[in-house]
Amino acid sequence: MQNIIVAFASQTDAGNFKSILMRGGFEPAYVCTSGAQVLSAMENLGSGVIVCGYRLGDMLYNELAENMSEYFSMLLIASPSKTDEAVFPENIIYLPTPLKKNDLISTLELMVEGVTKRRKKIKEKHRFRSAEDQKVIDSAKALLMDRHKMTEPEAHRYLQKCSMDSGTSLLETAEMIISLG
Repeated sequence: MQNIIVAFASQTDAGNFKSILMRGGFEPAYVCTSGAQVLSAMENLGSGVIVCGYRLGDMLYNELAENMSEYFSMLLIASPSKTDEAVFPENIIYLPTPLKKNDLISTLELMVEGVTKRRKKIKEKHRFRSAEDQKVIDSAKALLMDRHKMTEPEAHRYLQKCSMDSGTSLLETAEMIISLG
């Protein structure tokens, strides 16, 4: 998965960077000239890397970075004079111009790999429940088993079905059942 957004104020610059990336083995998903276009593209992709210049049609790189999701990283390409002593957050990598093609490609490869790893790590974190959350779910199952004479697997399936039907998490559904019980 190489969700790459190329974003430069000039359509010519954006097209040139797209060509360079394509020759380097990348297929940019979007080419944008404004921050609004990038924000829209980010929503569609979910995660990836934004390769951009210092200024876009409607905002600077730092304004765009403030609105980036945790699943995105930014590769800022700008002249050293524009970024004098700027301190960049962890999700922004800066490459000064003039730029070598090999530096661009190798940096982008590392960034794409990093975004993929970060997304997996965040997903893993959400997959495991805390002990307190599991206690709440177990209490809701016990309540269902006691009141409605369900087995543990039946109570669990009932919680899952209610969760899916209502569009809430299993924990929220369990909390609702306990509050109603």
